Amino acid sequence: MALLLPTIETPDRLRGLSMEQLAQLAQEIRDELCQPLFDRTVHFASNLGVVELCISLHREFDFSRDRLIWDTGHQIYPHKLITGRYQAFRHIRTKGGIMGYPNPIESPYDLFMTGHAGSSLSTALGLKAGDDLQHEPDRHSVAVIGDGAFPSGIVFEAMNNAAGLNKNLLVILNDNKMSICPRVGGLSQVLDQARMAPVLKDMKRNLDRMVKRLSKSSGSFDRAWAAIKDVVKVGFFGGMLFEKLGFNYIGPIDGHDLPTLCEYLGKLKLAQKPTLLHVMTNKGHGVPSACEDPVKFHTPPVFESVKNGVVSLRAASSSRAFTDVVSSSLHDAMKRDPRVCVITAAMCQGNKLERIRADFPDRFFDVGICESHAVAFAAGLAKTGLRPVVDIYSTFLQRSFDQVFQEVALQNLPVLFCMDRAGFTGPDGPTHHGSFDIPYMRIFPNMTLLAPGDEYDVAPMIEWSLQHSGPVALRYPKAHPQPIERTVAPMVLGQAEVIEWGVDGCIVAYGSLLSEAIKARKELQQQGLDVGVINARFAKPIDHTTLLRAIEQLPFVLTVEEGVHAGGFGSALLEAANLAKINTSHLHIAAMPDRWVMHADRSEQLAETGLDARSLVDQALSLVSQTEGTSSTSIA
Repeated sequence: MALLLPTIETPDRLRGLSMEQLAQLAQEIRDELCQPLFDRTVHFASNLGVVELCISLHREFDFSRDRLIWDTGHQIYPHKLITGRYQAFRHIRTKGGIMGYPNPIESPYDLFMTGHAGSSLSTALGLKAGDDLQHEPDRHSVAVIGDGAFPSGIVFEAMNNAAGLNKNLLVILNDNKMSICPRVGGLSQVLDQARMAPVLKDMKRNLDRMVKRLSKSSGSFDRAWAAIKDVVKVGFFGGMLFEKLGFNYIGPIDGHDLPTLCEYLGKLKLAQKPTLLHVMTNKGHGVPSACEDPVKFHTPPVFESVKNGVVSLRAASSSRAFTDVVSSSLHDAMKRDPRVCVITAAMCQGNKLERIRADFPDRFFDVGICESHAVAFAAGLAKTGLRPVVDIYSTFLQRSFDQVFQEVALQNLPVLFCMDRAGFTGPDGPTHHGSFDIPYMRIFPNMTLLAPGDEYDVAPMIEWSLQHSGPVALRYPKAHPQPIERTVAPMVLGQAEVIEWGVDGCIVAYGSLLSEAIKARKELQQQGLDVGVINARFAKPIDHTTLLRAIEQLPFVLTVEEGVHAGGFGSALLEAANLAKINTSHLHIAAMPDRWVMHADRSEQLAETGLDARSLVDQALSLVSQTEGTSSTSIA
């Protein structure tokens, strides 16, 4: 039972606790982090790794006045627990509960709603520059960023700017050798060298003592030895990179040693220039199961039990998600065609690409959290005649908008974008919803837009896309597809699939809400209405023959999509009908509203925004009542 944690209503209470009490608090926080997992999945291992760092930061700084940005934000739970949200914590990531990421609406200690990696240094530097301009130079600005996010290009843009401004920005590099999966790339080697620094410092001290005994202080020998030491420092001390970028480099230090953390952070408040504190932590620290498999325990399945830090997990659902179906189809395509390559941005586990990585290591590329580079890199692969697949969450692909434009669409290169998490992402909330990919991909010439209605659409769409001569954007949600038994229509560019034709109206579904449309049709049948369902498949090009005929002939057409209204599939159909000079007064669009939809279960989000079967029935009934007494001939 927690004794100290319930008493921490504000972080200033930490300054009255002894080191022993702080250690007890750290354990109570870890115990509390386990509790939501007995009910639902939440971020876990990343939060276990920053408990001591969070406590020491709030003990040494006053973030009611100073500035603190947690990069990426999924390691925010300890921070929430000691900033007045302990009582609300067990409802984290539920509808109406606190968010699983920083949220300024919840607390003044959360300055930005951060859910994407790499931007913390830029915003923290902006805060510091703004405070200085408003004559508040004593306000400290701190950014905490993980080693997985550190290779993001924007990080180095911010470091360059910080060094030029010479602001006393404190960057804490939380180095746990992980992002969600193990980190990759050259910078990881630099950090590994920096981790060797304590050993190398001991070696250098021993060598210094030996040389002093052997030499008689000859100038030439001293100069030679100094040169040797410089070579060792440049070659082995990873911190030299940051020194060259204009930062004071401190560390690495143990990120689970509370007294050491407090000592260093207390001293670094006096820094007068950009400083990087390199902190080594263990993702999953304090829970052996999470330490042994930090990838699985990043967002693990629901807990069955926890005993002495060993976790028993509840059996996961055996049904396949869209992500699994796409991954399996890509694996099959790579077996058939040696030109197919897969690129991901530190999301191998999230995109279920582990088998592809294992079976096709030469054609699998994890570029780290560098989405812009991923797309430009794919363009280079495509130019050589390969068939690259960029497998990235919809919300993260936004970071590479310019590369999609310049390097892919403008060149008309055959790159397949597999946009996972397109639509609502449930408890991850608005930072992760794939809300905008239909409009931001639809605007590019040469781009083709596809969305599977169910799992039977996936393999044919991927096979078709990999034979297409230009770029293709394939979107699918974080959901388990409901198979629709039918003879699946062949894939033809710009051709929809008619599931059922109706005389009283039609629901046109773009993507996975096809199953909701079919449920709505069945319920409407029970009320005596014959409402058809069409699986749109393509948002670009639009099926002018089938869909425009439906608008011309039927009393109403209701489009439904798991994306924003503005510029989405319904808008595309409306534009096509307008160009064809067809009356569109009975064409209606069901889509995400023009507001941020907060975290909840995906089914709750669909109901809240009028996109579930029950809502579609209500909308269809309303449209039928509006058209009663009007013949389909007069509508056309």
